[in-house]
Amino acid sequence: MRVLLADSNHTILHETLIAAGIACDKFWDKSKEELISLLPNYDAVVLRSKFKITKDIIDACPNLKCIGRVGAGMENIDLAYATQKQITCVHAPEGNMDAVGEHALGMLLMLLNNIKKADAEVRKGIWVRAENRGVEIKHLTVGIIGYGFMGSSFAQKLIGLGCEMLAYDKYKTGFGNKHIKETHMQEIFEKADIVSLHVPYNTETHYLVNKQFIESFKKPIYIINTARGKCLNTVDLVESLKSEKIKGACLDVLEYETVSFEALDQNNFPEPFKYLIESDRTILTPHIAGWTHDSNYKMSKVIAEKMIKALKGDLNQGSQKDVMISGVMISSVLLLF
Repeated sequence: MRVLLADSNHTILHETLIAAGIACDKFWDKSKEELISLLPNYDAVVLRSKFKITKDIIDACPNLKCIGRVGAGMENIDLAYATQKQITCVHAPEGNMDAVGEHALGMLLMLLNNIKKADAEVRKGIWVRAENRGVEIKHLTVGIIGYGFMGSSFAQKLIGLGCEMLAYDKYKTGFGNKHIKETHMQEIFEKADIVSLHVPYNTETHYLVNKQFIESFKKPIYIINTARGKCLNTVDLVESLKSEKIKGACLDVLEYETVSFEALDQNNFPEPFKYLIESDRTILTPHIAGWTHDSNYKMSKVIAEKMIKALKGDLNQGSQKDVMISGVMISSVLLLF
């Protein structure tokens, strides 16, 4: 078995594969076009977001048995067609779930306590206290939309803060416990002060957060997006920030990111994005919520182990189906209305 490694990852990934007797070729420095031309010679590929695995690419690779995505989202793989061709697709949401949960909480604390604004003022010699009073999470209700690895991790991080937590996931039930209430969207619309998105990006979740969604909330809300940029309509977000229907936003992802998530399209910064940059009520980070040193190791280890099972034939028919379908299910979460 030979695996093409398309992106740089922690060395534990290829070390684990090699130790299992699987040959690895590290082509981290090759272009998208070069990688696609080489892929037909391989049994498996590991990538992050350098290029998309389309139907045409799959058809050109008759030996392809496994696709590994070092990350949580699977939108850069044609999962339905890969499954049809009996190609096992694996990802590693359990590898960066803690990183995402912690980052979401960190952004929220920074926003609620005016840390961004206060830090900038102190650095300029401005000492303002009353105007920078914060808001305690304990007295607020948090609505979590999507309760997979990421949503449940965020909830776990919130437990010690004593807030009320409500969660909705169309495709998952029976997860409620003494700390979090499993509920429907209507209750989140009625009670939430904070809303955190933990959904994949697909046709169902494209612009999930739009004017209609925002106006459905009874109270003004704070919003957190560590999922995908295009799950949120930036124009509608900015309008709601201006009207104060949204009190503040924590955005680790933006709809203006390039396909590889490695940069913003700097040739086309629209006015809504300029507003976000200048606002004291926004916290912005460059798609790094799941990108810690720890998660780099964990995601690489998880992918290697899952690919070994797939390529060595250790997965029985039922469990192999679960691995392939897990990506499909994660990509079809949340048709809300």
